[in-house]
Amino acid sequence: MFNGTVNSGNRTSDEVLSQGINSVVDTTDALISIDEVQKTLNRSRASVYRYTNTDPRNLNPPFNPKKLNPEFRSDQKDQLLFHPNEVARFAKDILRIKEVTVEIFNSPSSETQNTLNAILEELKMIRTHLESKSDSDNTSSNHLKDIVRKAA
Repeated sequence: MFNGTVNSGNRTSDEVLSQGINSVVDTTDALISIDEVQKTLNRSRASVYRYTNTDPRNLNPPFNPKKLNPEFRSDQKDQLLFHPNEVARFAKDILRIKEVTVEIFNSPSSETQNTLNAILEELKMIRTHLESKSDSDNTSSNHLKDIVRKAA
């Protein structure tokens, strides 16, 4: 979840911009939507679309340093998503916002993360078991080789 915070209160947009942007990013949902970009940059939805590097003839146009570049999409109907670092770059380099900070916090474990951790632990146990079985097989085959050598 992206929570762009520009503590505007009752200040003008120029006062807000002079204060900078603080972007808080949850690593599980690192990409942010156009609505979140709009709130973070304190710009209208139309102006954010105007800044965005899109082309109706090209699904993923090449990087444009003067535009806000969305992440790659596989379908024209996919939602425009932006990496927080790209939003920060755009705010600093193009909008000339002086202070731009991107902070990344670890999120609380999600159900998906818990499942992946459980799978990882199970794979580690399987590996340990296979390695110990391999070691015991090697010990058994070495013992058999010793018996064959002694018998010969």
